[in-house]
Amino acid sequence: MKKQNLPSKICPICGRPFAWRKKWANKWDEVKYCSERCRRRRNEKPS
Repeated sequence: MKKQNLPSKICPICGRPFAWRKKWANKWDEVKYCSERCRRRRNEKPS
């Protein structure tokens, strides 16, 4: 599979697109955040 054909999603925290990674192969439907940093920030209240 070529990089341009990989599925992608938009991170709800930072709004950036992120692409499928091999480590997410078995749980791609569960992946919501582009990074660990965004995952940790999911409960922060905007100031």
